Amino acid sequence: MTLRPAAFALALGIALGANALGGCAKPETQQAAITPVEITAGTACELDGMLLADYPGPKAQIHYADSDRPAFFCDTVELFSTLLAGEQVRAVRAVYVQDMGQADWNEPKGHWIDARTASYVLGSKREGSMGPTIASFANRTDADAFAKEYGGRVLGFADIKPDMVDLRGGALHDSQM
Repeated sequence: MTLRPAAFALALGIALGANALGGCAKPETQQAAITPVEITAGTACELDGMLLADYPGPKAQIHYADSDRPAFFCDTVELFSTLLAGEQVRAVRAVYVQDMGQADWNEPKGHWIDARTASYVLGSKREGSMGPTIASFANRTDADAFAKEYGGRVLGFADIKPDMVDLRGGALHDSQM
């Protein structure tokens, strides 16, 4: 099929225009920034249905690739237990914890930080909703000060291993059961 010069110019213009528009679109692998979602009075834990607002200590949320809503956790121990479980195969887009250097321990709200860049204190005397917890901090200085006051050792995200997260803590330390 032979195109006349005008038809050729039109076809070329359409092809170049489509290519230019295609270049403006985000590739499927690139996604918009994921932002943390604030908990409400009715926000429940993914694992046990506990209401996050009813308990002290750091909370967490995982944003999975296959869900528009985050999975919330009433304790960082539950978060790490979920992330480090051998059966965890869902693609994770973002993970947030609360900066306990800023949030009120007894009624933590806001102050969400990227869990992968946080500093953590394992083995302190402070308890969360499940008993012994892993305190999360935006900066190492706050984590060191917390460990000095309440005990424990400071670790990075990648330093926390499956044998360090014990979900039995809540049941063992719940005096209301």
